[in-house]
Amino acid sequence: MYPEHLHYSKDHEWVSISDNIATYGITHHAQNQLGDVVFVELPQVGSVVTQFQPCGVIESVKAVSDLFAPVSGKVVEVNEKLLDHLEKINTDPYGEGWMVKVEAKDLLLQLGELLRSPDYTKMIGEGA
Repeated sequence: MYPEHLHYSKDHEWVSISDNIATYGITHHAQNQLGDVVFVELPQVGSVVTQFQPCGVIESVKAVSDLFAPVSGKVVEVNEKLLDHLEKINTDPYGEGWMVKVEAKDLLLQLGELLRSPDYTKMIGEGA
């Protein structure tokens, strides 16, 4: 449920890295807690997001929550397909349910502020 190759924030976002591009979305735990997602507001392409600061909104049948940026950088792409297929956030949070791609700097430093899968699962009470 929490792929080993990803990094995780304490705010329940995941991030994957390819070169200097960070792709992120919400974790399985977050989508499970939220329930069915009915609306998302993502940052605009070209905007700058700051690590651990709000950068969007996720609304579900249960609650409205902020989306926090797990890394800082310039937004280079948002998942426009989510606007018509919000269910992907719930059914495939690590695949088609991704939300934002950021061109990040100082990634090693930023990744040091995030959790690996075993530590994240312990934090949410699912690990040993």
